[in-house]
Amino acid sequence: MSALLADPTDTALTLVQRTSLTRLVAESVEKLILAGELAPGAKLNEVALAERLGVSRGPLREAFRLLEECGLIRQEKNRGAFVREIALDEAADIYEVRAGLDATAGRLLACRITPAQLATLRAMTERMQAAAATEDIDGFHVLNLKFHDQIVEMTGNRSLIEIYRKLVKQLTLFRRRNLFAPMAIPHFADEHSAIVDLLATGDGERCAQALLAHAQGGRQRMLRDGAYPGVATAHGPAAPNSQHRA
Repeated sequence: MSALLADPTDTALTLVQRTSLTRLVAESVEKLILAGELAPGAKLNEVALAERLGVSRGPLREAFRLLEECGLIRQEKNRGAFVREIALDEAADIYEVRAGLDATAGRLLACRITPAQLATLRAMTERMQAAAATEDIDGFHVLNLKFHDQIVEMTGNRSLIEIYRKLVKQLTLFRRRNLFAPMAIPHFADEHSAIVDLLATGDGERCAQALLAHAQGGRQRMLRDGAYPGVATAHGPAAPNSQHRA
């Protein structure tokens, strides 16, 4: 009888709180994965993670389901949850789709970019040039990811942003560290500067072509240098390769 008389807003509030907690837990686990604390292939220890995050195992399991939908973990019956491993073949497929999204973002943004957005992107390319001059590979890698994310975000297209970021996160599972070589980053910095120049012209097609070529070049470098010892493909262990880093 008391259940029938319960305030319906209590149930709604509980649902909202539970959903919010699940998302917070999912975001926390995601950060651990993308930061490399939870490596590809690692089994997720529910007890340890629940204790670390200060939550019960219920919200954690719900968070695992969200992360599985995002492609960051996989769950096996009677075995538990594991951080996904992305093989070279799959990474190449993801990169191919991402290249198309980069081109779409460039085409859209060129037609609507604002002076303030252009200034933001130019400032980023200046920081890339500075990182290239000092051979700051890690700094350049962070700026590179942020630059492309900014272009996508500036389009204002929510579907594009959501799909793009999901793919980028999955690629992180394949290649947690950047594979830039000091000798190559000045060239990449120049490519980014040229992309901003094209955005400033408002020529969507040329901008799309430049971003597509830029992304396809990254995919080719990944295919060329991704199969180094320790990186598997869907068809088996990677073959030995040189120590060159893309």
